[in-house]
Amino acid sequence: MEIVLSENETQHQQDIERRELSVGAGQAVRSLAREICALLDAAIVDPAAAARTLTDPVLIDQIDTRVAELPAEVRHVMRPPATAAGATIVSRLPLADNEIGPTPPSWRDAAVWSGDPVWRAHSFELDLVMLLLARSAGEPFGWDGQQDGRLVNNIIPALGHEYEQSGASSKVLLSPHTEDAFHPRRSHLLLLGCLRNADSVGTTASSVRRVALSSRDRIQLSTPTLPILPDVSYGADLTGHSAPTVPTLWTATDATEQTVRYDPAYTPLAEADPEFRAAYDRLTAEFERVCVTAVLAPGEVLLLDNDVAVHGRVPFTPRYDGTDRWLKRVNIWLPERQRRNEEASENGYGQCIVAPFRAARALQAERGTQEQVRTVPHPRAGE
Repeated sequence: MEIVLSENETQHQQDIERRELSVGAGQAVRSLAREICALLDAAIVDPAAAARTLTDPVLIDQIDTRVAELPAEVRHVMRPPATAAGATIVSRLPLADNEIGPTPPSWRDAAVWSGDPVWRAHSFELDLVMLLLARSAGEPFGWDGQQDGRLVNNIIPALGHEYEQSGASSKVLLSPHTEDAFHPRRSHLLLLGCLRNADSVGTTASSVRRVALSSRDRIQLSTPTLPILPDVSYGADLTGHSAPTVPTLWTATDATEQTVRYDPAYTPLAEADPEFRAAYDRLTAEFERVCVTAVLAPGEVLLLDNDVAVHGRVPFTPRYDGTDRWLKRVNIWLPERQRRNEEASENGYGQCIVAPFRAARALQAERGTQEQVRTVPHPRAGE
């Protein structure tokens, strides 16, 4: 895949909105996660399996009902980004490097370690922390075809994946992109929680609301022209699924501001005419011009508006010695936010959504004939 954004070495964290949890609020999140972790050990037949998938009904019910016990400021801090940058850093979540164990060699190892009794009080507890924060912001969900449907993904450099365009890469610049741009039910918010970042690896963010484009370019890019394909983490088999053309720029039905759906590494740009490619190139150049970089520290969370900001990552050299960068990622829906009506007809390339929270039932009723949704039985289904 062609890299479409040159490395931006300048750190511009001052341009990103910052919010802080109070000491008490940060401790409350950690304490509640620890309580839920202990309860699950006693209530679940196979805690290791629950830790690997994070979709056990008892676990989901605990997160769903007990998130209200957190201080009100947690929900306030986890609201969508409030500035045109579309990105917010939330800090002061208590976390010490010596409590999380070594960085796993892959996301699969991370999932297994979450179910290991030795590390359960560390990695698994932090999975619950991320779910509590995500549930404070909206409705967390996952993908059947990505990291085995896990609700909290581990973003870790993996041996042999250094140069691909995915979260497992390292030595290549991860091109700016809308998360899961190929799918009509992509996240509204993306949570990236930092456990370890000793090398100060930067996460880039560029907002479509800061770019300067001509009216002609905006019209060109608002016309559905090319498809966006699933990235390599979903596999390569697209047999039997059409590739719908989608607009790069669009305006939601309940808003007037510009939003974006962008993933150049998985968009067949060579199939477009020269005028469209030129407009796309100018948008890419603008994303580079307005790019800001977040260097997350342990205990910090980057909250991205996935309709407004495209994100990526600067290259780094992994050591594979247990000290490499380790993030946890959660996809979040905002039930009140609407997108283009035309997206309802997209097939999502057959990718199933793992929707264990209350959004699952509403999603089935709303879109059940158009896309695949895998729900998890919920103990409060009758409410």
